Amino acid sequence: MESEEGLLLRPVHHGDELIWFGTVPVPKGFKCEYSYYVVDDNRNVLRWEMGEKRKVLLPEGIQDGEEWWSSMTFGSSKLIVCWDFENVIVGSDALPLKSAFKDVIFRRKLSLDIETPLGVIRSTLDQEDSVLVHFKISCPNIERETSIYIIGNTLKLGQWNVQNGLKLSYSGGIFSPETGPNRYIALDSSNTLPRYICLSDGMLREMHWRGAGVAIPMFSVRSEADLGVGEFLDLKLFVDWAGESGFHLVQLLPINDTSVHGMWWDSYPYSSLSVFALHPLYLRVQALSENIPEDIKLEIQKAKEQLDGKDVDYEATLSTKLSIAKKIFAQEKDLILNSSSFQKFFSENQDWLKPYAAFCFLRDFFETSDHSQWEKLVSKDSLHYSIICFHYYIQFHLHVQLSEAADYARKKGVILKGDLPIGVDRNSVDTWVYPNLFRMNTATGAPPDYFDKNGQNWGFPTYNWEEMSKDNYAWWRARLTQMAKYFTAYRIDHILGFFRIWELPEHAMTGLVGKFRPSIPLSQEELEKEGIWDFDRLSRPYILQEFLQDKFGASWTFIASNFLNEYQKNRYEFKEDCNTEKKIASKLKSFWERSLLQDEDKIRRDLFDLVQNIVLIRDPENPRNFYPRFNLEDTSSFKDLDDQSKNVLKRLYYDYYFHRQENLWRQNALKTLPALLNSSDMLACGEDLGLIPSCVHPVMQELGLIGLRIQRMPSEPDLEFGIPSQYSYMTVCAPSCHDCSTLRAWWEEDEGRRQRYFKNVVGSDMSPPARCVPDIAHFIIREHVEAPSMWAIFPLQDLLVLKEEYTTRPATEETINDPTNPKHYWRYRVHVTVEALIKDKELISTIKDLVSGSGRSHPGGQAERQASHKSAVATTEKQQIASSKDKVHLATPLNAVAQETLTVR
Repeated sequence: MESEEGLLLRPVHHGDELIWFGTVPVPKGFKCEYSYYVVDDNRNVLRWEMGEKRKVLLPEGIQDGEEWWSSMTFGSSKLIVCWDFENVIVGSDALPLKSAFKDVIFRRKLSLDIETPLGVIRSTLDQEDSVLVHFKISCPNIERETSIYIIGNTLKLGQWNVQNGLKLSYSGGIFSPETGPNRYIALDSSNTLPRYICLSDGMLREMHWRGAGVAIPMFSVRSEADLGVGEFLDLKLFVDWAGESGFHLVQLLPINDTSVHGMWWDSYPYSSLSVFALHPLYLRVQALSENIPEDIKLEIQKAKEQLDGKDVDYEATLSTKLSIAKKIFAQEKDLILNSSSFQKFFSENQDWLKPYAAFCFLRDFFETSDHSQWEKLVSKDSLHYSIICFHYYIQFHLHVQLSEAADYARKKGVILKGDLPIGVDRNSVDTWVYPNLFRMNTATGAPPDYFDKNGQNWGFPTYNWEEMSKDNYAWWRARLTQMAKYFTAYRIDHILGFFRIWELPEHAMTGLVGKFRPSIPLSQEELEKEGIWDFDRLSRPYILQEFLQDKFGASWTFIASNFLNEYQKNRYEFKEDCNTEKKIASKLKSFWERSLLQDEDKIRRDLFDLVQNIVLIRDPENPRNFYPRFNLEDTSSFKDLDDQSKNVLKRLYYDYYFHRQENLWRQNALKTLPALLNSSDMLACGEDLGLIPSCVHPVMQELGLIGLRIQRMPSEPDLEFGIPSQYSYMTVCAPSCHDCSTLRAWWEEDEGRRQRYFKNVVGSDMSPPARCVPDIAHFIIREHVEAPSMWAIFPLQDLLVLKEEYTTRPATEETINDPTNPKHYWRYRVHVTVEALIKDKELISTIKDLVSGSGRSHPGGQAERQASHKSAVATTEKQQIASSKDKVHLATPLNAVAQETLTVR
């Protein structure tokens, strides 16, 4: 996106600040809307401020050709000044303008329409010795029954007395001062004075808002009405419980359709069949019609009883729901498909809905994904059109049910937070329709980290960012627009992937032998200058006979004869039919089926160790480029090198992973992330766990992205446990997440770690309890709600530990995901219904006391906040009286757009 037009601002220093300003002549009666944009040297737009357009209306009395000056922070003019003090609403400054706050927490429509009081301005401008100052301040979260005043050291501004200050708006009565240094305005009487000053003071400065939330996968919710799995309409009850417990947010895992394989593998919520379609698993079949026949009602009741298990039975639940839905569809399809609500839904979603329905038809009936004929299938003349319409019907009802839950949450002051997966399944609708957007010969994963010492291989194809950029990332923008229909906040899964992605060859099964994309490789010329010459030795698996004997014992000759060739004495290489991880696994499976091998898993791990025993990875697209293998010092290939080569390769390794890429990755993120962030007004949080490049946190801060802090995974290398009291404001803090064990399981699984935590964090030399009793959970949760982080979000399992009766289930059964197992079954269900939780006033009270006692905002907490603000009245008038000329201070509790005019003589 390029910006050819617009006013280019120039930087100047004003005191310690760098100020940007510009001028433009305007005609009499001039008015316009405007916004600030950040562009590079080629005028490519990098990002722009959030919120409504700014407006300016030229007062009467100003003649043609006089100049309007605009400044991002400060400006001055001979005639007219528009000062936008600290008011470029980008990064964290834009947070109050996000839908999570303006539509849910504060539930007040923000408007930047400024109606200039022209009569006052006209009469004032007629007085030659007068300068009119028009004050504006943005306060999107202002409380009702609140006044906004400006107080300052001049008589016009009350001489620091609130009662005599300039009132900007009126609707009632309590107040508290904003934080930060005094604002100021000064006119230089030696120069020609401006006639009119429009002073926009940006956002009102105040204490950081903090809130709390609860995280639960949609499939894990249990209610009295569901059929074996949590359903979208269950969110209404869960929102009730969350709000009563003091939570302003409910966080879900991805809810898109993942029905790729037709089996329980599809329980993996991050492997989308479509990034737009919702998962039929979460449909409430009872809500499909008001006229369900009695026989189907009996079928539903029977299914409820059969599917009401300890865990989710993914295959049985999905097939049962679709079977029932087809029967109801056959009865009322004409009624629904001809309804105005369906026609509106179809019109707004047909771009993705048609190929999705065609894909599902081909998948179910022909077991193929032949793209060439799908347009004919969705034609109304198609023989299979009724089947196509069934998929439309399911998506329509999913949309209706989730929309109902989302609207309910907004009205209750509870944010629904979604999850944006980093990848899509390689057999998805999206790769089928847009193959040019993906690198299909690659896979996405993560290098070795806290979760898995062998790295992770998620199997998704990596993105072709170069192709995506050609239409300004339209596919991404459409995803975010779709999410924003239901959510007001979202989690960006593996945000590091927008800086660089860990790219693996498609034939890999583990995540170890990969490289970052994009990245600056080690060139052959660079390596040769350093004295590295034997590239075949370094980039091919290094296999000696002694390695085989050590790994396979007496079976080494069988392994060697079937998997390897001896190309030099006592040196081996893999045969062509087993020279990749997938080929090795396939060949082993055939041997296992013929009972030729025992302990297939161990042999596979050992063979994988051999094929991974390399130092450099040769680039398949450019054989003169190389990438150092992750943890190359651990390989026997590296250990057998001479000391000179070792030292050179270690230095180049650290340069590749920790130095040379930083600027490239920063630039990449600043191209891709703004496309997401500017696609909606949802509040964005980034999952920034793992190996974090140094450029990540500055970019996230610049873009106003909220990070994640898990206490057991501190970003500081010298800490075993994070210190919540030291977390920065722009973070979400949590004791655990879906990718690790729960708080209770973590506490109970490692005695030594438990003792270190008890000593170093709790501060006790006593022996800690072996079980995670409620007192331990209370301590850890309190640590997190009292943290400076904007959000403290707790998995429901961790909250249930606050009450002994909810801890009877083995802790290990409450784990949602095991990242070390690529075929993990995602099936955890809470063992207590939402209805029972709502009745448990003791647990609700315990949680709410923790939240409110920490000073965090909570639904229904306005009365408490107003009471606390009343005490500020007595102290506000005692604020320091500054001596700077015409200093200005604003007094108000929280933050709406306010305006007023003041004549300065």
